[in-house]
Amino acid sequence: MTKIGVLALQGDFLEHKKILVEIGSDVVEVRLPEHLNDLEGLIIPGGESTTIVQLIDTYKLRKPLQELTSQGLPVWGTCAGMIVMSNKLTDKYPTPLNLMNITVSRNAFGRQLDSFETELSISELDNPDYHAVFIRAPSVCNVGKNVEIIAQLEDGTPVAVKEGNALATSFHPELTNDNRMHQYFLKIVENEKFQHRLI
Repeated sequence: MTKIGVLALQGDFLEHKKILVEIGSDVVEVRLPEHLNDLEGLIIPGGESTTIVQLIDTYKLRKPLQELTSQGLPVWGTCAGMIVMSNKLTDKYPTPLNLMNITVSRNAFGRQLDSFETELSISELDNPDYHAVFIRAPSVCNVGKNVEIIAQLEDGTPVAVKEGNALATSFHPELTNDNRMHQYFLKIVENEKFQHRLI
């Protein structure tokens, strides 16, 4: 059984956990560095990015997350998770973890009232289109070398990107009944077969 961690400091980690369990994963709620041991993949969920980053630093998770990602641990950030994973923000805060070569704008589509849903054609998923939920969502302003855009809005704004084993989505796949994005992440994990014990 594939062992996937879900960063459980703040945000909608339980929704990710529920889907992962349904599709047959062994799920670990990650709150401390020792919880990263023996993981094959990690999800950084949506929530409040400033709070998530503050707690990552409080619990001394920044360096271990950077180390494991650089060594090949598959990591997927959704919404706030995309902000956390970026290497640069258009905002002053928070200080991201630099896990992906992307520049991200927080709350790019406005406030909570400006949340929306739309159909996306995602290159890595089979038909039909994916129904995506955007809630105070970030957007990718710039992609660096080796970053692949796998989904974008009609105006060309990237909303799903991949760099090696790192994946980030502006939207919330855990808030739909469509588990194809989680299945796709598991394929990345299974192809990598990452094995490393941090502590």
